[in-house]
Amino acid sequence: MDLNFTAEELAFRARIRDWVAENLPRDISQKVMLAQNLTRDDMQRWARILGKQGWLGWGWPKQFGGPGWSAVQKHLFEEECARAGAPRVPPFGPIMVAPVIMAFGSPEQQKRFLPGIASGEVWWSQGYSEPGAGSDLASLKTRAERVRTSAGDKYIVNGQKTWTTLGQYGEWIFCLVRTSNEGKPQTGISFLLVDMKSPGVKVRPIVMMDGGAEVNEVFFDNVEVPAENLVGEENKGWTYAKHLLAHERTNIADVNRAKRELERLKRMARAEGVYDDLRFRDQIALLEVDIVALEMLVLRVLSAESGAGKSGKQSLDIAGLLKIKGSEIQQRYTELMMLACGPFGVPFIQEAMEAGWQGDHVGAAHCATATAGYLNYRKTTIYGGSNEVQRNIVAQTVLGS
Repeated sequence: MDLNFTAEELAFRARIRDWVAENLPRDISQKVMLAQNLTRDDMQRWARILGKQGWLGWGWPKQFGGPGWSAVQKHLFEEECARAGAPRVPPFGPIMVAPVIMAFGSPEQQKRFLPGIASGEVWWSQGYSEPGAGSDLASLKTRAERVRTSAGDKYIVNGQKTWTTLGQYGEWIFCLVRTSNEGKPQTGISFLLVDMKSPGVKVRPIVMMDGGAEVNEVFFDNVEVPAENLVGEENKGWTYAKHLLAHERTNIADVNRAKRELERLKRMARAEGVYDDLRFRDQIALLEVDIVALEMLVLRVLSAESGAGKSGKQSLDIAGLLKIKGSEIQQRYTELMMLACGPFGVPFIQEAMEAGWQGDHVGAAHCATATAGYLNYRKTTIYGGSNEVQRNIVAQTVLGS
């Protein structure tokens, strides 16, 4: 694998860097750089700016309105956005459900749903995990019963989803639902698109350790969903779910955010006078080596993904590796930030997560958000399939054991 970028790729990076510098709102980038809370408007504003440029679906092929970039170009775009302090685009629409609709949806569904995702106008949520079905997703119990009426077929959905990230903002949700109890658990699951404004849908926030409520419970009480919102075939949803999960786990790795946060860690260490401590700097160096290795793995996976259509083989078998290493790296840099801040990083000041906070506090401002970040990132090794389960998957699909 040639690790050097071509002249064309370097020129592409320069164009992206200039465009992001010109179009990324400064107030949003400042919040990102200071690890402050982002509002729905912040995230939606940036998504719409990208959508207007035709880049919100930066990984999409041209036939569906995307730029048709190569794996390297996509990586460089993500890198430049992260470096400049752009917020992460909520992945549920453009990165997760859109590829499923492209691959398995009907032409009518593609025309109906993809434009709203590409423009950033429609906010999607993910309805996978349930109270008794997280990493063991095949045991989900949310039920969708198909009924036939004179006005057309529809599904009646009853059940509960949990840990729905940013579900309080959701306008549509893609759900795995049980449509059959026959055979293996995986064979009775279907992939359904649900309007969250439908009667019977209720969203309830879950307050996390960091004081935020970015995750939610979603309840379905006799929710009526038109049958045309079924993606693909009934009882084949597990196949579509695996396609989506591979994209999710690649996204969770988020190596470009790790590179940006590594630089933030170095700034904090210098400001707090611990960067000259050789043992502490050794830990930073070890983290940096792992981030570089993760970046190489990401490029390999993206290159394999680009060639998947030619071989017909699922090319994201090692996406679990990305998820494992990426989530562990995220926890490590938040831990090192806490160590760099020392006692100033211990107090949990929830107000410090909000822009414009001017309260009195002990220690430098860059330490004020350290605890909230540390607490929040405890979840990264659990969501998207716990790392213990991912290691089993890697052992079976990659190592063949």
